[in-house]
Amino acid sequence: MGFCLEMAVKIFSGSATTYLAEKIADAYGEPLGKVNYQHFSDGEMSPYISESVRGHDVFLVQSTFAPADNFMELMLMIDAARRASAENVNVIIPYFGYARQDRKDKPRVAIAAKLVANLISAAGADRIMTCDLHADQIQGFFDIPMDHLDGNYIFVPYLKSLGLKNIMFASPDVGGIKRARSFAKFFDADLAVCDKHRKEANKVDSMRLIGEVEGKDVVLVDDLVDTAGTICKAATLLKEKGANSVRAVCTHPVLSGKAYENIENSDLMEMAVTDTIPLKGFSSKIKVLTVSDLFAKAIRKIHDHESISSLFIRL
Repeated sequence: MGFCLEMAVKIFSGSATTYLAEKIADAYGEPLGKVNYQHFSDGEMSPYISESVRGHDVFLVQSTFAPADNFMELMLMIDAARRASAENVNVIIPYFGYARQDRKDKPRVAIAAKLVANLISAAGADRIMTCDLHADQIQGFFDIPMDHLDGNYIFVPYLKSLGLKNIMFASPDVGGIKRARSFAKFFDADLAVCDKHRKEANKVDSMRLIGEVEGKDVVLVDDLVDTAGTICKAATLLKEKGANSVRAVCTHPVLSGKAYENIENSDLMEMAVTDTIPLKGFSSKIKVLTVSDLFAKAIRKIHDHESISSLFIRL
């Protein structure tokens, strides 16, 4: 008479996201698996999973922010887990890098988000889990199951705890209207839009406000903040137009260039971000909220073959 052993969950981390993977594993209730590395003198790496994963439900955690070695490391870990006979290779990418290159907006450019999706699938991943893609349609770039978790699960309870009396939401650009509108709908609040014009990446040429913000506690909503130029310029514009206070919620703190300096010297009262990317600097205005509990709950539901619908706040 045959019998079946329950498939165990094993969580591993790439070197770039160990700080978050440890919290996810702790929230899930399992120790983080061990991965060792061999480095060749020319910089080439070789990750080695230091325990058996045969027949297990494996979850690999790694954000794909710069440098590109982080993405290559993830590819090698997927291949290693597949070749070690893992039953399922689930890839958790808290921050999905290259997502801003999701279309041909000018001649002779790559659609990097699609290329990355192809490479992850080719490496042997069975499932992808991520949070707040730059564009929702990137989900369609994958031919394997994708769980697109929502930062609203983190930010809505936090904003509620602030008890803002005259809350209003704003998008720092036209492209983020949908995201900001969902918050405004949930809180039954008004919406404003900062219409920006830029001549080149990371440089805002001009900006104008659509909406009335006088006397309001405005919350700017975005999926990521890079140099922070746009969101800081938007905060200044909102204050000039009479906003009582200006805060921001941004899921992914890319924060490159003079971002920390820009935020510290801006009209922002606070910027709430998550730990999908580790902070490389400091600003007294940045508050970090963790996504570890969100991902741990998603891992449990996926392993138990349950719906993850309860992990979404319907805005």
